[in-house]
Amino acid sequence: MWAMLIPNMLPVIVFAHGAGAPSSHPWMRGWAARLAACGAVFSFDYPYMQSGRKTPDRPDKLLAAHADAVAEAQATQPGAPLVLAGKSMGGRMGCHLEAQWAATGNHTIKALVCFGYPLRSAGSGKSRAEVLLEVKAPILFVQGTRDPLCPLSDLQAVLPQRKAHSELHIVEQGDHSLMVAKRTLTANNETQADVDARILASVQDFLQRHVR
Repeated sequence: MWAMLIPNMLPVIVFAHGAGAPSSHPWMRGWAARLAACGAVFSFDYPYMQSGRKTPDRPDKLLAAHADAVAEAQATQPGAPLVLAGKSMGGRMGCHLEAQWAATGNHTIKALVCFGYPLRSAGSGKSRAEVLLEVKAPILFVQGTRDPLCPLSDLQAVLPQRKAHSELHIVEQGDHSLMVAKRTLTANNETQADVDARILASVQDFLQRHVR
């Protein structure tokens, strides 16, 4: 269940999907291709997605699969700096993995990029901010202003509490998948590709400054 795109530059970027769609989804494939401008991109599917189930696995199983994916990616690029990127749940699991490793003194993960971080649970609305305070690596959050799972005011209240570096790229009128409504794009005389290009430029700048 691996898709691999290797450009002429590092780091290794392990890219995790969200709860509802696999790594083969057009959104994931599109962003894997864009991120290839930043490093060697490795996408993977969590076990429940591989088996065709809709309900995500328990967090411990998700984290174990995420760690296995990291090990496989690192084996292909020994010594390369490691970045975790993820869509929604994939970004959240990346944060949990970094926090888990950092607590043991393992600082292998140099940075994280979270596309549409699910700060609130879709079911209960419960905050998922706690893990962000435990992550030691720099995080870039890419968030849409129309994302119901991450009200920007909530995220902006959390970020100053983090001891590690945080950055926020805001997608005006972007939804949970960072997609901007066509009427808004038309009014702004731009396309979704323009929006995505700005996001990618932000990711590139962040990684160039924080990953060695």
